[in-house]
This record gives sequence, C-alpha cells and structure tokens, in this order.
Amino acid sequence: MARLVILLSVVLFSVYQTEQAYFLEESYIDMINEEATTWTAGVNFDPSTPEDHFIKMLGSKGVESAEQASAHEFKTNDVAYNNFGYIPRTFDARKKWRHCKTIGEVRDQGHCGSCWAFGTSSAFADRLCIATDGDFNQLLSPEEITFCCHTCGNGCHGGYPIKAWKYFSTHGLVTGGNYKSGEGCEPYRVPPCPRDEEGKSSCAGKPIEKNHRCTRMCYGDQDLDYKEDHRFTRDYYRLTYGSIQKDVMHYGPIEASFDVYDDFPSYKSGVYQKTENATKLGGHAVKLIGWGVEEGIPYWLMVNSWNAQWGDNGLFKIRRGTNECRVDNATTAGVPVTN
Repeated sequence: MARLVILLSVVLFSVYQTEQAYFLEESYIDMINEEATTWTAGVNFDPSTPEDHFIKMLGSKGVESAEQASAHEFKTNDVAYNNFGYIPRTFDARKKWRHCKTIGEVRDQGHCGSCWAFGTSSAFADRLCIATDGDFNQLLSPEEITFCCHTCGNGCHGGYPIKAWKYFSTHGLVTGGNYKSGEGCEPYRVPPCPRDEEGKSSCAGKPIEKNHRCTRMCYGDQDLDYKEDHRFTRDYYRLTYGSIQKDVMHYGPIEASFDVYDDFPSYKSGVYQKTENATKLGGHAVKLIGWGVEEGIPYWLMVNSWNAQWGDNGLFKIRRGTNECRVDNATTAGVPVTN
C-alpha cells in the first residue's frame, strides 16, 4: 500500500512538472541572462503558469500568412511617402502625436489568444486619432473583432491580422475600452491577469477563456448607437520591410507579428534577439510604434498586450533589419476613413 501511495505521488508530481512552463522558472531565466548579450531577462509571469496556458495566448497566424501571401498584398509605394526626404535614426509615435493617448496604452488580453485582435484594433485606433487630429481619441474594441469576425480566425484560439484589417474595411469596428471600464460601445470582456505582490497571477488556476458569443449591440456606453459607432478603414495591406517606416511616420502605428521563442516571455529590457538554443512556442502579434538604435543595435519599438507589469512597462525592443523571429516581413495596416 505504501509503495502504491509513493508511486502515485511520483506520477502526480511528474504530471505537475510537465504542466508547468519550464521557461518561466528562475533557473531558466538565469540561463538566458548568461547567454543574452543585448537584452536582460527577468520574472514577468507566475512561475507556476501551465505551459499550455501560456502557449494558448500566442494567437497570431500573421507570420505564416505573410510568407504565403501574393506580391499584390504588399504595399510598397504611396504618394504620402514622398513627403519624407529621409528616415530619422529614432522615432516614437507617442512623441510625434502626443495628443493621441491610445498610442502608449498597454492593454491586457487576459487568458485568450486574441493578440491578433489587440495589435490590429490598437493600431487602427491610433491611426484614426492621427487622421482626425485628435477629434477621435478612444480605444477600439478587440472584443468585437475577436468574437464577431468569424472569417478572421477562431477568437481566443488565434486569428489572422490581415483578415482583421479587411474586416475593418468592410464591417468597421466599434469603440471599446478595457475590462469592466464601461468605456465605448463594447469594452473587452476577458478579465486581465495582473500579478499580486507575491508574483501570483490573478488568472492562476482558471481555464483559458472560451469564445464569447458575438454581441451586436452596445453594452458599455449604452448611449451609443451600435451601427453609428462603427469606424472603417479604406483599405488593408501588408508592408514590405522598406515601406514600414514611411508608413508609420505618415499614418501611425501598425501591427507586427513574430515567432515567440521560450526566452521571450522573460524579456525585461534591451534589444531582444533570441538566444541560440531557444525553442519556438508560437506566433504573437503586437503594435509597432517606432524604432531606434541601442548600443549599435537597430530595433523596432513595440507595445505588447500582456499588461504593463510585463517587460519594460509593457513595451519591448526587438532587433530590426535582420528579420529577427521573422518580424521584419510580417506587418499589416490600413488607412482610416475620416468622413
């Protein structure tokens, strides 16, 4: 009997161990810091987070989609690009358009693989603010695009950023603030996952969010009219590496997808480059708001959607110009309709 109890304990412990995300353990983070030369790792997530819970947050299919795309989907030229004689060494959309409060806002997708919806809807909101010179200065709803665009993907189980932009051009997108904010027509309904003072996640032990039923009405600010609240883009496109900076300088932030390796979740500062033996976990989408050079390494400046406790206050830098994690070739955008 005693042997049976011991055997069961060993089996249960082994199952527990395999469920935990090994890459969130301090020993693994220490190993990253021994190898990484341009960036620093640290604790961002509760080390007891199950591995499959983390992986299911990686919902962007943008990298593979870009590699399979035809040439006509990529925007290489625009009359507006002629306004720029040179590309500055550094650029930060938050500084150029200070009146647009949405640009620097870090959101929380919670236990849902809706990063593809956050990256696109956040960039769309920024671009609409810029295009209207601040007359529109609100968040747009990742809730609607996640759960109402059935051609975009599968909600919390991932989607295609380019299809989200296409949805904006045909169906539009309503306003929508953060969880329980009551702001906008359709605020996000997936609870956030902040950590407490002991580093424990508020979502610990909770299952991955199930896909919500698409709600075609305003349940946040009920004074808004659902049909009239929709904002549209006039187009949707992918960007070549050579057109990214000019597009951002004229129209504003864009969406960017990239491959996530098991060292990235612990990013804290510096310019991220995957370590030599890192293992790929999945695809992720974020918002690209600028670029620069640090210690001689060119980078993209990104806003993540894992809340402001993650990384560098919710932001990170990733190497630019070498297609790090395939990010240089997997960006999408659209130009807002303003009238």
